[in-house]
Amino acid sequence: QARLVESGGGLVQPGGSLRLSCVASGLKFNDYSMSWFRQAPGKEREFVAGSRWIGGTIGNMVNEADAVQGRFTISRDNAKNTIYLRMNRLRVDDSAVYYCAACSSCTLASRNDYDYWGQGTQVTVSS
Repeated sequence: QARLVESGGGLVQPGGSLRLSCVASGLKFNDYSMSWFRQAPGKEREFVAGSRWIGGTIGNMVNEADAVQGRFTISRDNAKNTIYLRMNRLRVDDSAVYYCAACSSCTLASRNDYDYWGQGTQVTVSS
């Protein structure tokens, strides 16, 4: 049974930074694309950033939503079965529950394609 566990959320002031982590177990990590989604109250769950392991000379392929490009960075450590989301220059509208998700075959930004989800970690950006 696959399991995804997020951590690293919290309260931060506008302009601050956080790093989220997601540890995966029960699946062959390198075979899965791993992504971060977020959901604010009253809004749909939206894609934030995704990582697909290609291997070879390409290594990791990433995709980031326009709203976070240049501020958020996704990375993965295959040896630790972990993905990260480094969030810089946080804004009030980044406040949401952040979810980690895994898919074996998917379009990264398509939330309906994902096989497994974590429970989420709350990020609140407020002064």
